[in-house]
Amino acid sequence: MTRRIACLHTAASNIALFDAACPPGVALTHAVRADLLAEAEALGGLTDAIAVRTAEAVEALAAPGIEAVLLTCSTLGPALAQARAAIPLLRADAALAEAARRGGGRVVALCAVETTLAPTAALFGAACETRLVPGAWAAFRAGDAAGYARMVAAAADAAFAEGADCVALAQASMAPAAALCRRGPPLTSPAASLAALV
Repeated sequence: MTRRIACLHTAASNIALFDAACPPGVALTHAVRADLLAEAEALGGLTDAIAVRTAEAVEALAAPGIEAVLLTCSTLGPALAQARAAIPLLRADAALAEAARRGGGRVVALCAVETTLAPTAALFGAACETRLVPGAWAAFRAGDAAGYARMVAAAADAAFAEGADCVALAQASMAPAAALCRRGPPLTSPAASLAALV
């Protein structure tokens, strides 16, 4: 029997990343609300008003036939605490943090956008080092997906070289960088979150 999971994204490019990570027996539906992240970036982070609208968008996806809703944006992740539904609601980055904790050892979480730093640090906890990849988000925003992935992969390789036992790519958009890493496979939120739901 196929499980139907709805995903709320803030970048349309994340649809392909989650589809690629989707395990057998799962069907994904997607909604994109780029406006929510754009507003959070403009205001320097998640505000109460944006959190309310994010929670409403998540609740709207909890339609008949949908078995779970996945919020894939790290910046908006804390807003999920306000959402109410009769089905499981999951932050993609929460599943990523749990996977990183299970691995043990020294964990480094990489972020590309500054608005993700605080929610990622809060989620992963004090035992994890949270780092920003300088210039990466500007490349992503400019449409340079290849350059973005290379920057993230270089940062992940550097973290492994410095002794990290686990490197987590905190934003879903960073997932393509995993294939470019040479010093170890980083954890990605599309794979971790879908595995958590199935």
